[in-house]
Amino acid sequence: MNPSQSGHPQDPADASPGRPGFVPGAGGQAPAVDGRQPGAHPQQPGPPVAAPPTYRADQAFAPGGGLQWSTISGRHAPHRLLTAVLWAVPVGALGAYAVWLNGGAVAAVMWIAAVLLATAVTWVVAELDRRSFGYVERAEDLVVTHGVLVKRLIVVPYGRMQFVDVTAGLLERWMGIATVRLHTAAAATDAAIPGLPALEAAHLRDRLAQKGEARSMGL
Repeated sequence: MNPSQSGHPQDPADASPGRPGFVPGAGGQAPAVDGRQPGAHPQQPGPPVAAPPTYRADQAFAPGGGLQWSTISGRHAPHRLLTAVLWAVPVGALGAYAVWLNGGAVAAVMWIAAVLLATAVTWVVAELDRRSFGYVERAEDLVVTHGVLVKRLIVVPYGRMQFVDVTAGLLERWMGIATVRLHTAAAATDAAIPGLPALEAAHLRDRLAQKGEARSMGL
């Protein structure tokens, strides 16, 4: 009897080429067209990975975000020079006298010339240091940069600040400037901003203290 005329369906496993009802593929199923098994779900592409920001070599010490550095007072360099002069006068006089007793007038003159040269170098370095100092108050941290021979950039998160203090010596108070110091749990991340006008130093201290308290409460 012809299987198609019987009341039972033909078993797909018995199907073979030349027989009725043969379907190519294992078990009578259609073969995969795109390499996937029948019934498999297509793979969904993952989320795009954002490329890291790129910086030029001259932007390694930039504050970022289109911000500009806030500079310190021009009285910073004269303060350093005056401090050097106050040290140079007794060192030069006493040293020249001691050298004159042992080596004569020529040695004393050479000593004085060396002291004057050291004072002049101190003035030049102090002016370059003043120009290299800068700070920026960003949304989550304070960025401080400085350095003449070795440039340095310090990023201090507001939530890591333990306390902020303002110091001023006799000469600094006479010249109307002060130094703001930021203290953190790690001494390596401490930062100091010298040569600020006294009023600006007080305002900066208050702003940093408020931001530090707000970030600490949010942790």
